[in-house]
Amino acid sequence: MSADRHISRRAFAGSLALLGLGGRALAQGYAGLGTAADGYAKVTPGRAFSFPADHGPHPDFRIEWWYVTANLKDADGAAYGAQWTLFRQALAPGMQQEGWANQQIWMAHAAVTRADIHRSAETFARGGVGQAGVTAEPFQAWIDAWAMRGADGFDAKTISPLELSATGKDFSYVFHLTADRPFVLQGDAGYSKKSEREQASYYYSQPFFEASGRLTIDGKPIDLTGQAWMDREWSSQPLASDQTGWDWFALHFAGGEKLMLYRMREKSGRDYASGTWILPDATTRQLAPADIKMTPHAPIDVEGHKLPVTWQIAIPSLSITIETTPLNPRAWMGTSFAYWEGPIGFAGSHTGVGYLELTGY
Repeated sequence: MSADRHISRRAFAGSLALLGLGGRALAQGYAGLGTAADGYAKVTPGRAFSFPADHGPHPDFRIEWWYVTANLKDADGAAYGAQWTLFRQALAPGMQQEGWANQQIWMAHAAVTRADIHRSAETFARGGVGQAGVTAEPFQAWIDAWAMRGADGFDAKTISPLELSATGKDFSYVFHLTADRPFVLQGDAGYSKKSEREQASYYYSQPFFEASGRLTIDGKPIDLTGQAWMDREWSSQPLASDQTGWDWFALHFAGGEKLMLYRMREKSGRDYASGTWILPDATTRQLAPADIKMTPHAPIDVEGHKLPVTWQIAIPSLSITIETTPLNPRAWMGTSFAYWEGPIGFAGSHTGVGYLELTGY
């Protein structure tokens, strides 16, 4: 399978072919995210964000997502993971059309993971007909019966509290998310570079969610609690044509710190790395590419793909050297355009839990 078929939250536009939109979108390669974005809004430094409006959609940009991952435990201490993602993709730039002529496509992924199980589900919708969408006030993101909604007392500064729900063929969950600290802007005040060229996105996160709720697998309910992380990102051309995929980490440290890292892989081998160190009081420090060392260990075979599911991460300026280990090495998202994503733990100079995403392998 070519790199064009390894896809996830940052590259799902090729899935439009499944909706009868023909081969043109698919033929753009890597979901078109590395192609010219003529007519779409551009990502530039110095944007003045506005909330709650920016919690809602940005249809002038080509792609966007609302993304939650959660590291959870049951009453006996057994570890679980959960994922909820809603993607928006514009088929064409320009004034938004009404009804079935609307040029927005929506896709969602949900997954649950424990050491011996990984389950995933996906669903699609066309924009303009009410089947899927996002509103900033009151905040709600939905596709069919899957939903992420602001609960009573919702605060736009913390994106909290939220009610999160999804249902698959053999699992379902309902979680309540709360945060007592504000979300954080990634990169340079929300301008997140993806290469040394013009590729970039607008990107912010809420890494301080506390989660509680119920997961049901094969008809058996399990009460869970833990930590969750929400990513919000939108762009029109976040990838360069010579970038083959990425490796992304969202890490919760036992001391209360958070760390976001990603590595954009290039065909030349000159990868582009970026990261944000987040203190417990929500202050941040942007990490320079030269300060990030992300070293994959020997890959394993997962569904016919060689994947580096264990890593060493070093941030010398922060005296961080850790080894990451997946809860379930088989956390393969068997969606229309497959990728690996699942909960991880880490140890070394620091300990904690988090999530890892691997695309393009």
